[in-house]
Amino acid sequence: MNAPRQKALFSDDAHLPLAERLRPQSFADVVGQEALVGEGGALTRMVTSGHYRSVIFWGPPGCGKTTLARLLSQSSGYAMETLSAVSSGVADLKKVFERAAARLEIGERTLLFVDEIHRFNRAQQDAFLPVMENGTIILIGATTENPSFELNSALLSRAQVLILQRLNESQMQQLISQAAQHLGTPLPLDDGALLALMHMADGDGRYLLNLVEIVQQSAPKTMLDVAALSALVQQRAPVYDKHQDSHYNLISALHKSLRGSDVDAALYWFARMLAGGEAPLYIARRLVRFAVEDIGMADPQALVQANAAREAYEFLGSPEGDLALAQSVIYLATAPKSNAQYVAHKAAAKAARIHGSLMPPAHILNAPTALMKDAGYGAGYAYDHDAEDGFSGQNYFPDSMAREHFYKPVERGFERDIQKRLDYWEKLRDKRHTVIPAKAGIQSNEDMDSGLRRSDKKE
Repeated sequence: MNAPRQKALFSDDAHLPLAERLRPQSFADVVGQEALVGEGGALTRMVTSGHYRSVIFWGPPGCGKTTLARLLSQSSGYAMETLSAVSSGVADLKKVFERAAARLEIGERTLLFVDEIHRFNRAQQDAFLPVMENGTIILIGATTENPSFELNSALLSRAQVLILQRLNESQMQQLISQAAQHLGTPLPLDDGALLALMHMADGDGRYLLNLVEIVQQSAPKTMLDVAALSALVQQRAPVYDKHQDSHYNLISALHKSLRGSDVDAALYWFARMLAGGEAPLYIARRLVRFAVEDIGMADPQALVQANAAREAYEFLGSPEGDLALAQSVIYLATAPKSNAQYVAHKAAAKAARIHGSLMPPAHILNAPTALMKDAGYGAGYAYDHDAEDGFSGQNYFPDSMAREHFYKPVERGFERDIQKRLDYWEKLRDKRHTVIPAKAGIQSNEDMDSGLRRSDKKE
C-alpha cells in the first residue's frame, strides 16, 4: 500500500490523514503488489516501455488502487482526470471527454481514473467505448467487485484487468514501522496488541494507518495490551457483502471445504459467513443442497441431518440455532462423499431429452378397459413379490430403448451396500431372460387393485 513520504510531522500537510501523508511517490515506495510493481511486473513493464493502456484494478479496500492510478499518471506525464462512479453520471463523463478531446488536439493525452467503476450501469459503461477506442482517454478503473460480473464484456475487451491482493501480515508490519518512523515515535503497543491491530485492519492498508493514527493521538503513557487496544479502537467488521462477490467466494469456500472433508476449514468459513452477517437460513439451504449433491446415498442420513439443522434454527433462531447449523457442518464434512446420484440424475435427464416420448413397455401399463386389454396392456406382467427372491428381472425401459446404467454407486459408505444389491440383481436379470409367469389369480397388474386401475392411477 503505502511507504512514507519524508515530510516533517508539523509540515504544511500535517493536517492530512496519516494514510495520505504516507502515500507513495514512486512504485518503489509501494508496499505489497510486487506482482504489479516489482521487477517484471505488469505496471513496471508499462512504465518502462512508455506504452500506456487502459487497465481495471480489481482488489479489496485499502490495497493501493488509487495510489497506483496516481503513480501511472505521474510516470506518464499525462493529464489526470478523476471521477467517482458513486457521485457521477453521464453528464460528468461527457465533460471529461470534451476536455480530453481538446487536449488531444494539442497533442496531450488524458488518463481518466474512475473509482468504484462497477457502480456505473451498463449504458454508462458503454459511454467509455468510443473514447477508449479512438485514444481520447486511457481509462484506469478501480473496483472491489468481480469485473467479470459487474463490467460490460465490451469494456473488459478494451482494458487489462490487474488483480491487487490484500496486505499480508509482513507487509502490514512494514507499514507500521514506516508510520512510526514518520511520526517519530514507536507505537505504544505490546506484541499481542500489535498483532491484534493488524487483525483488525484485515489486510486494508489505509484502515491500518487510520488505526495507527488513533493510537498515536491517544498518546498513552503506558503500553497498551489487547484489552486496552480494544477499548480504544472498535473492532472492524470483516469485509463481506452478502449480495456481492465475497458472498459467493465464501459460500464456495464452505462448499468445497465440505466436499474435501476438511471439517476445520468448513467450520471456519461457516463462522466467517455468520460474522459477516449472512442469513443463517441461506447457509442452511446450501447445507441441504450439499447433502443431496455431494453425499447422497453414501450416507442418506446427511439429508436428514441437514434438514433437522434447518428446522432447529427456524425454531431457536440465533445464537442458539447457530449451533445446530454448526453440527450439520460437522456431520456433512465428516460423512462419506458421493456424487453418484447427482451424476445419475443428470444422465437420466439427458436420456429423457434424447429419446423423447417413448411409451413404457406394454406389460407394465394398466389396462382398466377391455380395449386396452385387447391391445396387450398389462399382458405378461410379473408381480415381483411372487418371485422366489422378490425379483422378476423384467424390462421396465421402453421397448425401443436399450437398457442404460445411470446410477453408479461408489465404494464408500452406504453406497457400497447398494452396489452389492445392484450387482446381485444384475446377475439375476442376466440369468432370467424369460418372463416369470403370473400366479393363478393374478393375471395382470390391474387385477391386483382394480379400484386404482379404474381411476387410471399407476402402481
